[in-house]
Amino acid sequence: MHVPDGFIDAPVSVATGAVAAGAVAVSLRGARRELDERTAPLAGLVAAFIFAVQMLNFPVAAGTSGHLLGGALAAILVGPYTGVLCVSVVLLMQGVLFADGGLTALGVNITDMALVTTVVAYALFRAIVKLAPHRRRTVTVASFVAALISVPAAAVAFTAIYALGGTADVAIGKVFAAMVGVHVLIGIGEAAITALTVGAVVAVRPDLVYGARGVTARPLEIRSSPLAPATPGAVARAEGPAAEPAAATSEIPEPAGTPERAAAPRGSARRVWWAGLAAALLCAGVVSFYASASPDGLEKVAHDKGIDQKKEDHAAKDSPLADYGVKDITDARLSGGLAGVIGVGATLAVGSGVFIVIRRRRATAESGRG
Repeated sequence: MHVPDGFIDAPVSVATGAVAAGAVAVSLRGARRELDERTAPLAGLVAAFIFAVQMLNFPVAAGTSGHLLGGALAAILVGPYTGVLCVSVVLLMQGVLFADGGLTALGVNITDMALVTTVVAYALFRAIVKLAPHRRRTVTVASFVAALISVPAAAVAFTAIYALGGTADVAIGKVFAAMVGVHVLIGIGEAAITALTVGAVVAVRPDLVYGARGVTARPLEIRSSPLAPATPGAVARAEGPAAEPAAATSEIPEPAGTPERAAAPRGSARRVWWAGLAAALLCAGVVSFYASASPDGLEKVAHDKGIDQKKEDHAAKDSPLADYGVKDITDARLSGGLAGVIGVGATLAVGSGVFIVIRRRRATAESGRG
């Protein structure tokens, strides 16, 4: 759903740029509360993983493909504020290095693909986990539903932006119907990818999933054998005037703010990080070669409905990595794979740098208050 230059006029592009800048500024402050020494490196990896999986266009209808937007995935894994920053970093790297998504439309893309998807998905996710039983399965199901709805929500947001500043005279009703229709199908793919990824991390390290905090936690239980000798306290209670049978188990609730103790991690955070990086490199470097070559939902609608009449060439069209290939490498598989690996590395470096700085500023502020 990357909007190219020329789809939206200058005034609305400037307005959405201001909205995007405000959202990023608020997210930079909010991310301080979400990031700690474990999740700051993970956030950079989430951005790199989203970049990689966005290269995997999957067919959704005749002549149309879709790809992950990533707002729901990022928000659930590392928090809504950090999620906005993750997707924004991805969009910036795609626009600057790969000529994907217009530079003058960067504000439109951040508003639509980072802000709208993250806010809608996380609000719906929290509503579901609040009402449903507190189980790991609930986190996965809520992830699926939140991701599914976030994609057509972004399509609605684009239609609204186009209604305000579209450069072609096209009936908005037709754009709305086409955008929402195809993006409901794309949302199914988004939901599957998001639920599988979140479920995999929750199964290994639920404490690393921001959205699972307080959901997967269970009270600790101390079980006593009926053959074990009674404690002095139990004897005293038994001799009291209001004696009651001793319970077979007793529960000790987890202290507030430490849900990770409820589910003992079976692998280190470092293993999760390396596994995530390997998956991102595999997707971008190898699997991307087999991605669908059909235009994505927005491209297809733009062509069919004529909203691309004033599309402009990308300012970075001559980039050595434009169109996700390395210039002067004739082998398509090698060119695309190498470009994907470079993109993962660049996104990981920029994203990790941003989040580590945010984490250090939080630590500095906390030490100053102490």
